[in-house]
Amino acid sequence: MLTRLYDRYLDWRYGTFDPQARLGRRGEQVAARHLRIKGLRVIAESESDRGGEIDVIAMDVKRRLIVFVEVKTLATRRPGHPADRVDENKQARIARAAMRYLKRKKLLGTPCRFDVIAVWWPTDEAQPTRIEHYESAFDSPLDYQLF
Repeated sequence: MLTRLYDRYLDWRYGTFDPQARLGRRGEQVAARHLRIKGLRVIAESESDRGGEIDVIAMDVKRRLIVFVEVKTLATRRPGHPADRVDENKQARIARAAMRYLKRKKLLGTPCRFDVIAVWWPTDEAQPTRIEHYESAFDSPLDYQLF
């Protein structure tokens, strides 16, 4: 009984995920919850424009830092790491989308970093089995680095 109440409190406080959503979307929802638990404020999810998408955008209020997060979810138990799928081309697309987001919101000059969250969620499980958060996973590969 007490455990259920605590779980309901955590869902209310940090958010929950839609079990009917497709795998990638569930992974993004779990990653956003993970970021909230770590004390970050999630300001956007699935932010996209003509040139790309950023899975989660969060704000570290204490450090005054914008965090752009790429979420990779793996549904199998086969060997391999979800974060390996964030190659140089993907990093460049994320960096360009981040630059456009900063320009659109008039936040150029605000410090930012790029994180990757890897989620292992086998198809036969109701919850993810493992979540790994890599802070500052990569730097902007653009000619003019972000701030």
